[in-house]
Amino acid sequence: MFGRWGYFVGPRLFACFPVREKDRDLWIRLTAEDQARALRDRRVRPHRRFARRGWVELIIDDPAQMDLALRWLRRAWAATTRGPEEDEPDA
Repeated sequence: MFGRWGYFVGPRLFACFPVREKDRDLWIRLTAEDQARALRDRRVRPHRRFARRGWVELIIDDPAQMDLALRWLRRAWAATTRGPEEDEPDA
């Protein structure tokens, strides 16, 4: 999947992490509300291609950044287990 490990709840993708050792960008799909909240943090940026679908990127190159990543991964997982958002197109 794009040269990345994909993290799913059933068929729904909620996060991707690169397979290659040199890449450190974690992609996370959030609800619109959580995405807006996450983007207030300078360490989080909109995904370069999928920002309109709720995706954000975090660079994980230090263990200290794991708390931030885990917080948003938990939110993404929880939202994914609840099912699609109303404005999300069926895949």
